Amino acid sequence: MIGRLHGIIIEKSPPEILLDVGGVGYELQLPMTCFYELPAVGQEATIITHFVVREDAQLLYGFNTRQERMLFRELLKANGVGPKLALAIMSGMSANQFVACVEREDVSSLVKLPGVGKKTAERLIVEMKDRLKGWNGHDLFTPYTDAAPTDNAATAAPADTVESEAVAALLSLGYKPQQASLVVSKVMKPEMTVENVIREALRAML
Repeated sequence: MIGRLHGIIIEKSPPEILLDVGGVGYELQLPMTCFYELPAVGQEATIITHFVVREDAQLLYGFNTRQERMLFRELLKANGVGPKLALAIMSGMSANQFVACVEREDVSSLVKLPGVGKKTAERLIVEMKDRLKGWNGHDLFTPYTDAAPTDNAATAAPADTVESEAVAALLSLGYKPQQASLVVSKVMKPEMTVENVIREALRAML
């Protein structure tokens, strides 16, 4: 089991990164809520990981904290939730926001996430409510911040590149092509980074 990696980020392609650990490149997929907090390419990062072995693939999922990984693992225990759907859920809302939705039995917010229909949302609430009962968001999870990530080393990419990468990231999270293209074009502003476009697009769809 690979539980933690420390290395240098050599590629970032939301929601995936390539992390160089002693000369070996590890591909990891992260929820966008974790991706936003990553340092710039070329800098060191410590990633808490969850390793999935399937017949056709070996996949690594990354998180900034053990608490975020804990929520991911709790989601995987829910009936009908696999790693891809868990990643999409945690990309569309922060851990604290998800816990709040479960506590309020807020089906309407959950069904806006890709791959989550009404039945899935209702099942998530039923199955997760007892597991999350008594869990204080500020103790269990890293507090969510609305502040844009600071990345002084980042340089603005051409608008068409930013748009295409943002759309590709949303598609990988399960959003439909037309929906992804429409919301990205709606939220895009000059000089925005890919991460900021994705952040605003995900917010606009909730």
